[in-house]
Amino acid sequence: MFTQNPGPIGIFDSGYGGLTILHGIRQLLPQYDYLYLGDNARAPYGSRSFEVVYQFTRQAVLRLFERGCHLVILGCNTASAKALRTIQQRVIPEIDPNRRVLGIILPTVEAIGDLTTSRHVGILATEGTIRSESYNLEIKKLYPDITVSGQACPLWAAIVEANEADSPGADYFVGKRIDQLMRRDPQIDAIILGCTHYPLLMPAIVRHVPPGVRIVPQGQYVANSLQCYLARHPQIEQRCSKGAGVHYLTTENPDKFKESALLFLHEQVNVEKIELG
Repeated sequence: MFTQNPGPIGIFDSGYGGLTILHGIRQLLPQYDYLYLGDNARAPYGSRSFEVVYQFTRQAVLRLFERGCHLVILGCNTASAKALRTIQQRVIPEIDPNRRVLGIILPTVEAIGDLTTSRHVGILATEGTIRSESYNLEIKKLYPDITVSGQACPLWAAIVEANEADSPGADYFVGKRIDQLMRRDPQIDAIILGCTHYPLLMPAIVRHVPPGVRIVPQGQYVANSLQCYLARHPQIEQRCSKGAGVHYLTTENPDKFKESALLFLHEQVNVEKIELG
């Protein structure tokens, strides 16, 4: 059904935030080819049901497989929280057991044990990710001694996509949610940015996070985890082509994607419009 020739590493996100994951991976592993798919026409996924997120994510993963990817990273916290496990357990065994789909929650969770001294950790994420409790559950599995507090951040992703990250409104909403989180647990000394858009709000986040609290964006931890994964799984690594190229797919207007990608990557990109569903 799918080609067995080496192909690019696929990275999927509902919107543009996954570009921060792609950037982190390319910084560490520039030798590979990458294929990024943004389902921008149907973003955001954060408030959608588990079933809808699963169906949309499944469509995207299959499309990336069709385009030659043997390994796909769900560069989206909502998709990782709501769809990853079902895709790994139900879809992959049925269509091609030799292909792999990985998420971005576990790599960050694995790293957090070394990043907190107080053993009190905060999560800033979309409503869907917070409601799924994926971070809480995964952290508790690895680090039962860590207390986790989550705070949903409505509007943060929309503010970034509207290119308003430096606006007074962004500063207000960032401050409001961080204050709520820190009031819930003043002992927090590490905060995971559980949405890939949030690194673009870093100046405002830094202004409002109390001194001594570590901010944990995901890009570098996902990249480190992928590097280790490829080293441990040479049969997958050999199926990843190495031409140092990157191609972009979007379900929305290509010109809008180019404009937004410039915010995230600070470079011009070539993008192809596709249909999903």
